Amino acid sequence: MVMNRRIIEHFLIVLFLCLMNYDGVRGKPPIKTIKTEYGDIFDCVDFYDQPAFHHPKLKSHNYHPQMKPSLFMMKVVDPSKSITDTLESMKLPDGGCPVGTVPVRRFTKKDLTRHKLLPEPEDNFVANGNNFNDSKARRKKPLKGYNTAIVSTVDNPNNKFGGASMIAAIYNPRSTGQQHSACRLKLIKGKNIIQVGWRVDPTLYGDNRTRLFIHFNDGTNSCFDLLCPSFVVVSELSPFGQPFRHISDIHGEHFDWAFQIKWDQQKGNWWLFLQHMTDQYIPVGFWPKEVFDDFGNYATRVEWGGVVYSPAGVLLPPMGTGNYPIIKSALSIAYCRNIALLDDKGQYIDISNSNLPTTSTNSLLYSVADYPNYGLGSDYNHTILYGGPGEL
Repeated sequence: MVMNRRIIEHFLIVLFLCLMNYDGVRGKPPIKTIKTEYGDIFDCVDFYDQPAFHHPKLKSHNYHPQMKPSLFMMKVVDPSKSITDTLESMKLPDGGCPVGTVPVRRFTKKDLTRHKLLPEPEDNFVANGNNFNDSKARRKKPLKGYNTAIVSTVDNPNNKFGGASMIAAIYNPRSTGQQHSACRLKLIKGKNIIQVGWRVDPTLYGDNRTRLFIHFNDGTNSCFDLLCPSFVVVSELSPFGQPFRHISDIHGEHFDWAFQIKWDQQKGNWWLFLQHMTDQYIPVGFWPKEVFDDFGNYATRVEWGGVVYSPAGVLLPPMGTGNYPIIKSALSIAYCRNIALLDDKGQYIDISNSNLPTTSTNSLLYSVADYPNYGLGSDYNHTILYGGPGEL
């Protein structure tokens, strides 16, 4: 973990100096700089100057800004019927980034200092032999401070999942100091992890707003958003770390958002799709197969739901709405609806009548419920409810 932290800190310092001195990977200044209403600064950098191409295995890449998935095909869920925030409302101001550039959130010296307080990754891997292809060899060593309330696939080393999706309600659970509270879609194979969702994380972002995040872990390096060279951005509409403009209120309006991760069968990359407008998805970028040790074909486990963290001696924060899912009400409980699963051929796996395993690491503080048939029509097919008050 010490080596991992040193590698990430070194990369952050280099990137910080590059942006401050307008000296990108190729020595080019940002094409455009945008300051948001939240005080964040995004640099619109040329596609080829983005952080991903610092990765030593991507030095000779042939990726280009017009890239699209080989299977730019099926939609896993249809977001058109949801009351939802959209990627349009998360676009950067001042016309956003120009085509051919990608937004990279700038960080400050204060951010660098704060990032040193980030906790170890949620999962600590303990090898059982050298076979990380076997999910039984991937042992979770519980880390103090983390609690989850999730629905997952059965933990079977023979599973072959080529993607998953969810439409998640957007909330703002109170988190301060080094606490964080999040909702995520998470794909796992061996020691490799990719995930997407929303989180409230003052240590990572410097405030307690609910923000869009991605996360990567190859067992050695672990980082959020673009803070290490692991994710190739292809869209100017992907401001990772940007706050959601609209937050659900259990006594008022409700907003949710759709997330998809899909494996490109021809290229082996893992693509991230985010909702755009009200009836379509756009591919915003991908995790290249080169950055993993063995994740170029399928995942063996998928998780949906919530996670919280507090350091030792600090009370645990709320998860979701702060309410337990003791009643079947999506209006007062945090949810992930229309969850879906793909096999390694890109075909739907029918989970409409399947109760999936549920796990709550502390059932006194957080809980989760799985409803394969939620009973509210096609807008709420397979739905999970999760959350809890924590200790606050």
